[in-house]
Amino acid sequence: MAESKPLRLIAEDADDLTVISASLQDSVTKAENLKFEARRRRFAIELNRFRWEEATGIRALGPKTRIRSLLAIDGVLSVKARGISRTADPDMVYSLLSLSFTPDDEPPGGTLTLMFAGDGELVLKVEALDVTLLDSDYEWTTRHTPSHERRRR
Repeated sequence: MAESKPLRLIAEDADDLTVISASLQDSVTKAENLKFEARRRRFAIELNRFRWEEATGIRALGPKTRIRSLLAIDGVLSVKARGISRTADPDMVYSLLSLSFTPDDEPPGGTLTLMFAGDGELVLKVEALDVTLLDSDYEWTTRHTPSHERRRR
């Protein structure tokens, strides 16, 4: 069995973003791992990504794994959060379901929406779609297959 390589993905249009969204489905994080650097216009999230590419097809018979990943979004003008709080419950684990982009009437700007299980949502106003997903080398096996039914601590 060939050893898998860490993902290095860039999205500059909605089609590219679909690939990143599928790769990030069921990634988990805590609110403390959400960082907006207003001066640099960068929003970053450290995530524990479930490796769906390893859990399907012929490879599904092997162990299921997660990998530490970074999602970076550049050109961010503003960030709004709903159902996500650093103070309400700092131990809350948020499960990312999808990313979507809605262009403005005048491209290339628009709105990037990150949807989380349990109705959590981040809405980022961006100058242009500029999203990067980078996996680290830190990978571990997990017994748990992701579920969207409830939030976990």
